[in-house]
Amino acid sequence: MSRGALMQVGILAWLTVVWILLWGNLSVANVLGGLAVGATIMLLLPLPRVPVEGRVRPLSVLKLAGLGVYYAAQSSAQVAWLAVRPGPPPLTGVLRCRLSIKSDLVLTLCIDLLNLIPGTMVLEVDQSRRMVYVHVLDVSTDRAVEQFYRTVRQLERLFIEAFERDSDWQPSTWHDQDEDDGRHEQDLLDDGPPEHDGPDGTTTSGKDRP
Repeated sequence: MSRGALMQVGILAWLTVVWILLWGNLSVANVLGGLAVGATIMLLLPLPRVPVEGRVRPLSVLKLAGLGVYYAAQSSAQVAWLAVRPGPPPLTGVLRCRLSIKSDLVLTLCIDLLNLIPGTMVLEVDQSRRMVYVHVLDVSTDRAVEQFYRTVRQLERLFIEAFERDSDWQPSTWHDQDEDDGRHEQDLLDDGPPEHDGPDGTTTSGKDRP
């Protein structure tokens, strides 16, 4: 069975489980009803195809989950301290960072995890250039800015280890088409007025690093 067929079977099974949970009773009728409803939903409201071009590494996923929990706890403590400490409020800013993640699906997962970390919020994503713009609660010191970039790089590395290892990567024709579209969009942007940016090409507002 192909990977696409396995994904369809998995989606149908998941919709059936949701249907059974909604009824709160495991019975033959509910299972058959869930299969019928799930098949109808998949036929009438199909989800857009998302190419799966790598393999999932369970150990790396567990490591990623553990690191995400650690960063969330650490950031929560920092946000709490910033809220109660005496003195003026911290300097906030928007930092941008280019990611090396290839898949749109994995990029979305990385952005979701960044949004779960207290004190950070992804404001904009440049899909073609893999650039994310993140509002950071505290950019008052170089140490705080470097800590943000260190966090992003560690998360990026673990996402690549978990889902996009070079040895497992099999680019799809969909991915190639997305890259062509991104290059076309970038060419159109280059024809417009020049962007005004910092001398290192990374400053948006607040402090930034390449």
